[in-house]
Amino acid sequence: MRKRDASNIVRLEPPSRDDAAATPIAEPVAPPRLEPPERHALLSLDRAFRANIARYTLGVSPAGLAGAYFDWLSHLWMAPGKRLQLVEKGARKAQRLGIWASHAAFDPKADPCIEPLPQDRRFRSPEWRQFPYNLIYQSFLLAQQWWHNATTGVDGMEKSHEAVVSFVARQLLDVFAPSNSPLTNPEIAKATIREGGLNLVRGAQNFFEDWHRAVAGKRPVGADQYRPGREVAVTPGKVVYQNRLIELIQYAPATSDVAAEPVLIVPAWIMKYYILDLSPENSLVRYLVEHGHTVFIISWKNPGPEDRELGLDDYRRLGVMAALDTIGAIVPERQVHAVGYCLGGTLLAIAAAAMGRDGDERLATMTLLAAQVDFSEAGELTLFISESEVAFLEDMMWDRGYLDTTQMAGAFQLLRSNDLIWSRMVREYLLGGRQKMNDLMAWNADATRMPYRMHSEYLRRLFLGNDLAQGRYQVEERPVSLSDIRIPCFLVATTTDHVAPWRSVYKFHLTADTEVTFLLTTGGHNVGVVNPPGTARARRRRFAVRTHGADERYVDPDRWLLEAENKEGSWWPEWQAWLMKHSSGRVPPPPMGTGKRGAVLRDAPGLYVLQP
Repeated sequence: MRKRDASNIVRLEPPSRDDAAATPIAEPVAPPRLEPPERHALLSLDRAFRANIARYTLGVSPAGLAGAYFDWLSHLWMAPGKRLQLVEKGARKAQRLGIWASHAAFDPKADPCIEPLPQDRRFRSPEWRQFPYNLIYQSFLLAQQWWHNATTGVDGMEKSHEAVVSFVARQLLDVFAPSNSPLTNPEIAKATIREGGLNLVRGAQNFFEDWHRAVAGKRPVGADQYRPGREVAVTPGKVVYQNRLIELIQYAPATSDVAAEPVLIVPAWIMKYYILDLSPENSLVRYLVEHGHTVFIISWKNPGPEDRELGLDDYRRLGVMAALDTIGAIVPERQVHAVGYCLGGTLLAIAAAAMGRDGDERLATMTLLAAQVDFSEAGELTLFISESEVAFLEDMMWDRGYLDTTQMAGAFQLLRSNDLIWSRMVREYLLGGRQKMNDLMAWNADATRMPYRMHSEYLRRLFLGNDLAQGRYQVEERPVSLSDIRIPCFLVATTTDHVAPWRSVYKFHLTADTEVTFLLTTGGHNVGVVNPPGTARARRRRFAVRTHGADERYVDPDRWLLEAENKEGSWWPEWQAWLMKHSSGRVPPPPMGTGKRGAVLRDAPGLYVLQP
């Protein structure tokens, strides 16, 4: 690890008395003007008003949407050429549809005039090729294409506003898609005739059962089959440390000897930790333990109103640093392989940068799973992040002291509304089926809250300000730089990640001054990470991987994609081999907890993960 040259540090000395005498005397500063109590009362009224609105808008700011739409309409009004182009496109699409319809009337096997997007699975059934359903869905796809042209490419419009208007247009079109109605969906019509309407009866029963569970605060149907500590999160271990924010779990060894350096996993507090310890066959924790690693994982508390003032630095200090201190007491004089997932990876990068700045050498390597450090191109999630939106969310959180799980779940569902909202509605409420619950789906329904102060700091300092990538983020009143991370790094990104797009994750290369191994695997934010080897799903997966040396020149993501080595299957063995490469040999397993700090408190999975 590189050392800083102390001789190059410039020290600022206080001015001498002579200098002070030559300095002009500053004007006296007026005392700050205190706001009258009436002002605070009015601000509270504003916040309460906006918080009540937020309950009905799932946290989406109407003012932010209005600003985006005014930007679109005003610039479209000042673009007569664009409007004429849209009129021409509409006329050509209508003509194209008419010509195709005349051919399809005599040849039912005629090729469609427009194909759905590759990810759009709504119209794949053969029944959609029959009249009049073929005409209905083709009209819808042409209208969808026209609205995309209408909401994009308007000169002078803010790119962020363009993304919002285009996104909302897609959401509204999806609401009125022909696949959502029994009158225009041939699959529903066929099932209704075949079953004499029983599918609609079952669908109504499913709807009222889901509604009752949602109102009562119960988990979805089938989720109770996957309970932490019984069916999931069952890898043997002990809670060896606890504070007001975390429980630290140490897992029991499964081999006669282990890698010398233990592994610390920092999951995101937006999720329960056991996404990495699901059913035994899907558990990354169990996989690591069975391959000879000593594994520790942080289990975050599910915050309530009393935790509203917990900030982002509290999560670093009471989370990552407290866990490292405890591991140091149990496994003294050993470096640690640190792993961060999603938001936990961002927090780990902050902690690692501060440790690099301060000469703290307790980390051997750092692995980031679907985690971002540069938020300048953070994907569709940034549609919900603007000054107006953040202020609106702050008012909503101020009312309760935390961000509720329903608001967060609603935002993520909107990003994939076709799969997570409308397809489910058709399948369960109109066709009368039920998708079989699995461990990952049950975990996804076990959501967590986020404290008011922490989430506000996260949105403003990382998303809005991008302070971490720009070198403005401060730890202990001093800025940190990601270039101070000089340990080997392993980054995992997924191809269809809507939360942390892989090109955004790749931006770590722009700030790193160390060896970086970047791995891109197929799948989404969760399914791509939870990818155990030996399963049928893993055999359908692929990944590309390449190591970039500390002294090599920067390679852009497109070139990286062309030059990286492609492999079949799960990425877990590739990463585990990398961990062993950067370990210093094998040793007997350490004790399960030790001393005052690191004493065994209770069996895993602990208490915090069970908090509703």
